[in-house]
Amino acid sequence: MKRPIAISAACILALASPILSAHARDDGRHANSPLKAWFDQLRSGKGPCCSDGTAVSDVDWETRDGHYRVRLDNQWIDVPDEAVITEPNRVGRTMVWPIRDYMGTTVRCFMPGSMT
Repeated sequence: MKRPIAISAACILALASPILSAHARDDGRHANSPLKAWFDQLRSGKGPCCSDGTAVSDVDWETRDGHYRVRLDNQWIDVPDEAVITEPNRVGRTMVWPIRDYMGTTVRCFMPGSMT
């Protein structure tokens, strides 16, 4: 019981940071998903991802020079290496957790999928 509380607390703390925007939060869209617990435990080197990730179409992400890029809001954004989730992708689709603030859009977490 302590682990879910700790993960929830980590998400809340991450969301309270003034660096993050209102878009980086658990908005409940995966509340009924059988994978919700898995989403909630996902972390990148930038911190907890929470469960508000968004699926990305294959045409909206790529690798270039050994690094990932993702198209968000019609612009290509380099994914920081520390934002890449390296554990197996249970969803199969590429997922991104963007952070939008006054400085623009960055990526908190990125999980590559299988290009089909």
